[in-house]
Amino acid sequence: MGLQSFEHGLERMVEGVFTRGSRSAIRPVELGRRLLREMDDHRSVDVKGRRIVPNIFSINLSPKDHAGFADIDEALTLELGETAREYARAEGYNFMGAVTVEMVIDNALKPGRFAIVSRMRDTGGGLGAGSLVLSSGERITLSKQIITIGRLPDCTIPVPDANVSRRHAEIRPAGAAYVLVDLGSTNGSKVNGARIQREHVLRDGDIVSVGITHLRFEAS
Repeated sequence: MGLQSFEHGLERMVEGVFTRGSRSAIRPVELGRRLLREMDDHRSVDVKGRRIVPNIFSINLSPKDHAGFADIDEALTLELGETAREYARAEGYNFMGAVTVEMVIDNALKPGRFAIVSRMRDTGGGLGAGSLVLSSGERITLSKQIITIGRLPDCTIPVPDANVSRRHAEIRPAGAAYVLVDLGSTNGSKVNGARIQREHVLRDGDIVSVGITHLRFEAS
């Protein structure tokens, strides 16, 4: 997709929605652009050949600018996190753990100036309360229970689609992660557009597809 074309979409998403609520001289879209460049500048390749990018972002602001974003802080950091996930999907990047964006006061910075510090960190270690986001926006919290997906109405996520098997797939806890398991379905299960063989460890931002239904996995 490319950074430049993605930035145009970012401007449409962020500008106008958050600018009205900001009392800072810094435009929210500037934060988004710098965050995406931070991902590009610090990408690396792991032993499996995957392109890994930072998943923890600290936006350092002057006390005045930090206060100026106070009314929209939570909504803006959530939107920036989602923007990072979308950019990673578009560019084929992978995260080591959940994406986190936070705004931090830096007394050394002058108003109108900011810096973004990023790092790669595995946020696993214990089973986290991940979630599945449905196309309707509904969110299903994951825990130690197995989530079933299929055409049967008693599935956790019932999917009334002829291309989906009666019991199509499950999402199971596995140590510190969650695993998508295809239950021998006729048409298979996909993650980020690629059909899985039997099971696949889910990472933050993965898109799970069964039939024409798409679910976004988010690690907490």
